Amino acid sequence: MTRPVLLTLGHGYSAAALAASLGPGWRRIGTIRTTARAAELRAQGVEPVDWGDPAALEAAVAVASHVLVSAPPDALGDPVLARLGGQLRRRGPDWVGYLSTTGVYGDRRGDWVDETGPLAPVSERGRWRVAAERAWAETGLPVEVFRLAGIYGPGRSVFDRLRAGRAQRVIKPGQVFSRIHVDDIAQALAASMATPRPGEAWNLADDEPAAPQDVLMFAAGLLGMDPPPEIAFEAAELGPMARSFWSESKRVCNRRLRETLGVALRHPDYRAGLRAVLAAGG
Repeated sequence: MTRPVLLTLGHGYSAAALAASLGPGWRRIGTIRTTARAAELRAQGVEPVDWGDPAALEAAVAVASHVLVSAPPDALGDPVLARLGGQLRRRGPDWVGYLSTTGVYGDRRGDWVDETGPLAPVSERGRWRVAAERAWAETGLPVEVFRLAGIYGPGRSVFDRLRAGRAQRVIKPGQVFSRIHVDDIAQALAASMATPRPGEAWNLADDEPAAPQDVLMFAAGLLGMDPPPEIAFEAAELGPMARSFWSESKRVCNRRLRETLGVALRHPDYRAGLRAVLAAGG
């Protein structure tokens, strides 16, 4: 039996979690943009490929049975399709996963939204994502789209902001966000790879959307810290990207993930997820 090969185009936080979750029978290849990361990937059992090396990229695509695309689009479109679209079509991998965002749904004023909801992004980045999703759907490749809620996990959580003194307990009435632990991203992707459903879109979010101040208060309690004082949204020190994020409020439904893909979340809410992050030393 041919050894399966995962090629991650943009080997970031979520891609690394997927690669680490796969069994020993897998070969893993990940793209990097700086040679400084090569040793890091090798230590994780991932073969690094320089995004700037056309020959190495072509060789990686030629052996890939499964391809995960996590590089973000920009105003010019999707960089992976622009660079490797033709090669991927010629190769014909068994599975292609495209990591998108729940930002494609735009603002729902706190209401629930599932994969059948209209795509109505309010940010420029959200519009780029919608365009990229459509471009991938038109390739003829066995693409599945994964719309990720706010990602957290070890090394990337509210604990880091609290410890660094950068956390703000921002209050915006009615504001709610959905989240997903990186381990659950990895298991959802692995489940899809095991039973491909080309053309599907999946919301990757946990069971309990929550107000950001509730998450902050819970995390502070786990650390035995006093939470920062409340601050009104209008007075908060937020950059343009953060303010854009706060302009959208929605509850992301994961029913299809659970009932169709059969994923039982390891961290079904932020309380379970944050306890796991803390137990892992995060």
